[in-house]
Amino acid sequence: MLNVILNIFTVVPIQYYIIVSAALFCIGVLGVLFRRNAIIIFMSVEMMLNAVNLLLVAFSVYHNDANGQVFVFFVMAVAAAEVAVGLAILVTIFKNLHSIDIDELKNLKW
Repeated sequence: MLNVILNIFTVVPIQYYIIVSAALFCIGVLGVLFRRNAIIIFMSVEMMLNAVNLLLVAFSVYHNDANGQVFVFFVMAVAAAEVAVGLAILVTIFKNLHSIDIDELKNLKW
């Protein structure tokens, strides 16, 4: 099974992975910049992390080095911790404000 996956990565040129990863990352950046919903912002950050993970795996297979694939596991662990903490913060904000619009967070200053 692993050989089939590695063969798929070697058949497709590395430029295609770079283009797809750049497109995913740009979509994530646009989601962070232009959306006001905190959950969508977290999803956009996760999309950017997954774009980087895709590129790490592609370069790892391209160079026949497993270090990139190992680093992906660390990035996934950090992303899981970020989601857990972020959602806990969002639940607390929703209990206080009854909204998850980030424009209303300025009311929490004082």
